[in-house]
Amino acid sequence: MSRRALILFVLMSLIWGIPYLFIRVAVAEIAPSVLVFARTATGAAILLPLALLRGDVRPVLSRWRWLVAFAAAEIAIPWVLLASAEERVTSSLAALLIAGVPLVGAILGVATASRERVGRRGAIGLLVGLVGVSAIVGVDVDAANVGAILEIGLVVVGYAVGPAILARRLAGAPSLGVMSLSLGMSALVYAPIALVQRPASMPSTDVFEAVAILGVVCTAVAFVLFGALVADIGPVRGTVITYVNPAVAAVLGAVVLREPFTIGMAVGFGLVIVGSVLATSTTSPAASTARMIAVDGAAVVATTAGTGTAVEESRA
Repeated sequence: MSRRALILFVLMSLIWGIPYLFIRVAVAEIAPSVLVFARTATGAAILLPLALLRGDVRPVLSRWRWLVAFAAAEIAIPWVLLASAEERVTSSLAALLIAGVPLVGAILGVATASRERVGRRGAIGLLVGLVGVSAIVGVDVDAANVGAILEIGLVVVGYAVGPAILARRLAGAPSLGVMSLSLGMSALVYAPIALVQRPASMPSTDVFEAVAILGVVCTAVAFVLFGALVADIGPVRGTVITYVNPAVAAVLGAVVLREPFTIGMAVGFGLVIVGSVLATSTTSPAASTARMIAVDGAAVVATTAGTGTAVEESRA
């Protein structure tokens, strides 16, 4: 990596490691629907004007049915389920379960006869990384709320389906237009629900700060930064932040929210680093490879053909 790419990588590892913390802070005082509305409205308010200025909105409208499907699978449904689950489980556990998205995406690729290929070294790296994440969080499913676990399971499926829709049904559409419209539509859907479920009293300053960070930093700013990261290091290496994010979430949970921090977490972080090295040292044998990943709702589709690379990225 270049110094610029390394800085972007570290920033994205942090930026997409903190949403779990702030979601848990927010849902302590406001309903999940209110949080989703506030976050999507903030993201749309920042990105939609940019999309309009660039002329990226009109080309997307002709495929509005798939746009609605993408928004539902990647934003509207997963975000409210994740917020609801974090009312009952730790932010660390939520991060671990979301880390299973690439595996679900791989299963979908096989099930739909995708040409995606994973080399032996890359597969070992991904598995080692996932084991490391498991050790970091130290999951005790028996002690967790079963309903919350099922909700996060649906989030994982949504985060895997969203990129598939983006790649196969919205390919070629301006990514900024797709993302901004998806956020805007989700905000409109949740506006009346949030109005009904608005808090009876004014939330604390901590909640306002959490919502602002989620909407501005973890959505709008992250969208721009991750696009730059993928352009610098490619989609394959970019997927490694999937394994670093839960480590960041676990540390933040322990330091800020006083969630458990065990020896297994320290050992697991080492495994994450090893898995990252293995995963980033692989290359695809195919001349044209479509790769899909999702990190906290970030859908990235990159197609590499010959020496040129075209990237479609969206932040949910």
